Amino acid sequence: MPDRRDADQQKMLTRRTLLLAGLKGGLLAALVGRLYYLQVLQSDQYKVLSDENRISVRLLAPPRGRILDRFGVELASNRRNYRALIVPERTDDVRESLERLSAIISIDDTQRARILREIQRKRKFMPVVVAENLAWEDFARINLQSPELPGILVDIGETRDYNYGSYFTHIIGYVGAVSEKELSEDDPLLELPGFRIGKQGIEKIYDLDLRGKAGDTSVEVNAYGRVIRELHRREGQPGDDIVLTIDAELQKAVTQRVKDESAAVVVMDVRSGEVLALVSNPSYDPNPFNVGISSKEWQALNNNKLKPLLNKTISGVYPPGSTFKMVVGLAGLEAGAITADTRISCPGHYDFGDNRFHCWRPGGHGSMTVHTAIEESCDVFFYEVARRIGPDRIADMAKRFGLGEQTGIDLANEKPGVAPTRAWKKQALKKPWYEGETINVGIGQGYVLVTPLQLAVMTSRLATNKQIKPRLVVPDDVPADGVQAVSAKAGGQLVNPAFIKIVQDGMKAVTGGPRGTAFKYRLPPPLPNMAGKTGTAQVRRITMKERENKRRKEEDLPWEERHHGWFVAYVPVEDPRYAVSVLVEHGGASGAAAAVARDVLVETLRLDPANRPGRARFAAESVSPQKKDHG
Repeated sequence: MPDRRDADQQKMLTRRTLLLAGLKGGLLAALVGRLYYLQVLQSDQYKVLSDENRISVRLLAPPRGRILDRFGVELASNRRNYRALIVPERTDDVRESLERLSAIISIDDTQRARILREIQRKRKFMPVVVAENLAWEDFARINLQSPELPGILVDIGETRDYNYGSYFTHIIGYVGAVSEKELSEDDPLLELPGFRIGKQGIEKIYDLDLRGKAGDTSVEVNAYGRVIRELHRREGQPGDDIVLTIDAELQKAVTQRVKDESAAVVVMDVRSGEVLALVSNPSYDPNPFNVGISSKEWQALNNNKLKPLLNKTISGVYPPGSTFKMVVGLAGLEAGAITADTRISCPGHYDFGDNRFHCWRPGGHGSMTVHTAIEESCDVFFYEVARRIGPDRIADMAKRFGLGEQTGIDLANEKPGVAPTRAWKKQALKKPWYEGETINVGIGQGYVLVTPLQLAVMTSRLATNKQIKPRLVVPDDVPADGVQAVSAKAGGQLVNPAFIKIVQDGMKAVTGGPRGTAFKYRLPPPLPNMAGKTGTAQVRRITMKERENKRRKEEDLPWEERHHGWFVAYVPVEDPRYAVSVLVEHGGASGAAAAVARDVLVETLRLDPANRPGRARFAAESVSPQKKDHG
């Protein structure tokens, strides 16, 4: 029995040994197979994964295109920007990483909230900007302590620089951070940390041209994420440069002239439509918008009664006052309601039904022709002309001269203004037209609304009798001298030349005749004569009591109650080249605007781009080479 028991135990031990050996052999075979699978069959895949841990591929933002004036002066360019970024997937605790970084640079609660919001809406591997425009010392300290700052990396990028501050803001605009809505665009550039896109002005209208194409770089990093070396770099394609028709020196001079006013000034070349100056004052510095302004700063700008955020030249709409009288006169001449010799008596008022409409001169002007009515700005003459022809014919003529519709200039938020008709009122206000409203239209009041740019266009067309259109950006196919040949279609005469000559002569007398309303604002010799027109746009109704008691002087009224002052002009009268439109908000009367226009035209003639060779040389030599270097 013992021998048999020993034999059974021996067999059991042998089976267990074999089973254990088989199990070990199976495990060894599985291990060898797995090693073969990983190291041979999957070697390429794991080599890639290894490289991905060792090699970081990053997009490179391209240099944004510059914005230049007509002579190649940089109005918007780029400068170096030392930044600190955070990559959420490279840290276990974002808040802890930010806390460590705050020991080196200041990070306030507002910044933290913004960073956490951006992390939530972006993919985890995308860097988020923590701080920009760092001092070199702070940038170096972060670099030095990067092993103790998980997820934090430093970067040298570019930021927009507006070299002239507030002088060009309403033209150039500014760039800003990409919003969540804008991220929906199919462009990987928009997800780059700190990437900026155009938000206003030329920066917005030409954003895609200025943006450029992304490059990329491959860098080797260690276990801490510190860059060891760059393995590959492909630079991005710089954005296009945008060349403006603006003359930077003239823009500065005009801005300084109206620095104490709420005003708008437009200077145009009447032959080409090129806008040489486009000033809306007051303005604001666009540079802080690069990194984002505080809500307090925004509220201060938004609540300012002088409206620095509004581009008054294209978005401000105002009654044109007496600057509209040339349009009414042309409409009357074309309709046959008046001729050059038609006389209308002005006793100082005009009675229509139960209403009395007053002329600006209480005692009246006496017998007026269209020439003398423009020269002396007689209201009664144009009351009667408007009554004879009605609002529809006036509106048709107004639109021919660029009023009541957008000009098409390369800026956003341009207002069309209003050239009212009977049909317009019925559609817009759901009310019928009353004939008394026609009387107000005759002197550019009532429903008539224009922008300063539109009046500059009107003046250019009055000077040339051609359909001149304003242009702010120099296209590639324009000759270097800047002169645009007006095509037969665009340049066909707007009205009978005999009619335009009558109106032009009236405008010449405004500054050239001793009875002209702007005679004292004529250009000083030896400068050429100019043709112009004054205008006062009422912002409140003058009551009969005020008229009887000799109403207070405008300068004695609160600023908001003073009338707007207008002046439009072109020069020289013999061979028109430049047109100007000036609005002085609540200037009280047209004198303030006329004085500004005179000084602006003096400066325009002094800086005459036609006599400065910069445009031709710049167009031929500078644009293409400069686009290679945006540093």
